[in-house]
Order: sequence, then C-alpha cells, then structure tokens
Amino acid sequence: EAGDRAHSAKSSAHFVMSAVVVDDAGRALVGPFLAQLRAAVGRQPGQELPWRNIKKHPQKVHIAKEVGGAGFLTISTVVVCKRHLPSANLILHQDTAYLFTLRFLLERLSWLARDSGEHLHYTLAHIRRFKKGTLRGYESMLRARDDCKVEWGVGPHGGQISTPKVTEELQLADIAASATFRAFEPDQYGNTEVRYLTELAPRLYRRGAGANALTSYGLKMHPWSAAAQAAYPWISSL
Repeated sequence: EAGDRAHSAKSSAHFVMSAVVVDDAGRALVGPFLAQLRAAVGRQPGQELPWRNIKKHPQKVHIAKEVGGAGFLTISTVVVCKRHLPSANLILHQDTAYLFTLRFLLERLSWLARDSGEHLHYTLAHIRRFKKGTLRGYESMLRARDDCKVEWGVGPHGGQISTPKVTEELQLADIAASATFRAFEPDQYGNTEVRYLTELAPRLYRRGAGANALTSYGLKMHPWSAAAQAAYPWISSL
C-alpha cells in the first residue's frame, strides 16, 4: 500500500492498495525478475527493492516499464480519493479504512481467479499495529455480508501477513502501489508523475470492454463520481 490509511487534514489525499497476481508457474519467475531489476538500478543481489529507495526518476521509469512488460503477472489496484469522498463516508480509524480498501481488492482478485479457473491465496505486507486476528475477524465478517461480492468458491483462503524480505513477491506489489500513488498524489512542489502508471498499464487487470473494463477491475477508483472523473481525465487514456 501507499499513502496514509486514515483521513485527516494533513494526511495524503490518496490511499493506494495494489495486488500483483501470479500463478504457480509465474512464481518461479519472480526471483530472476527481481534480480534483473536490482541489477538495473545498482542494488546488490538479494537486497530488497523498495520504491522509496529508488531515487532517480529514470530508474523509476525503467522499473515501472519493466514491470509493465512482465507478462507473467497481473496488477489490480484500488485508489481511494479521500478528498472526493462525501463527509458521511469518511473513515477515520486506520484499520477500518485499510480493511475497507482490502475488501474492494479481494472482490476483484476473486473475480480474476474465477475467470481464470484458479484458487486464490493472498499475502499482505506487514504494517505496524495490524494483527492477523484483525484480518481473520474481517474475513469472517465479509463472509456473512450479503452485499460482499467476493467469489468465496475460489477463495480467498485465509490471508497471510509477511514482509517483502521474507516473501519477495511483495516487493513487486510495493512497486505497483507506490508507482500508482505517485501518479495521483502531488509531491511537495505540486507535481505528479502519471508516466509511472502509464508504464504499468499493460499489466492492469481488464475485464470485458468499454469504459469500466479498467476502472472497475484493474484500477478501481473510489469514489468514481463525476467530480473525481473530472479531476483525473487522463485515466481514460490508460
């Protein structure tokens, strides 16, 4: 994930949660692919590859382009545009906001698994003060809700929590979330970098055709009101 989980006047305007999906065969390609990315930006073999430690813009563009060209993976992302949420829908508690975003993501991942004839297993990157028991309780609550659109027949089977060092696939999820975040969230000078997301775009989950093929699946925007659509007109070109 990237950005602040909760909402306040000083928090980031966006919260992004991304999943990088690979099948069992694709998992064998992750290690060599990450090794290739590390070498390209001067990291040592086996070192983690956090987006925040890639300082040079050309290197970030290169990393995003390489991930965008990795045919063995699929990316699904939820972007919460907090400044466009009605005040009645604001979620102030960090865990609640995080889990609400996770629900959107799990729904889409389960649809991808269903359409692919696969079973879904997922791992979250560890975040401070978030416990596995909280995740288990939320999964149980979602199963009991009639309005939850997760396809439980294909999963998700009990999610795990790990770190990018232990589960290196999470390094790819960090790249996807952080690159997407920078496309939406202005830096200290008011600038964004849409190119990072443009380079990732070939790997975004799309289903069907039409205007919602991307924004309902691979780049879920919340909310996607008329005002939000006007604020991000470039999304239609992805």
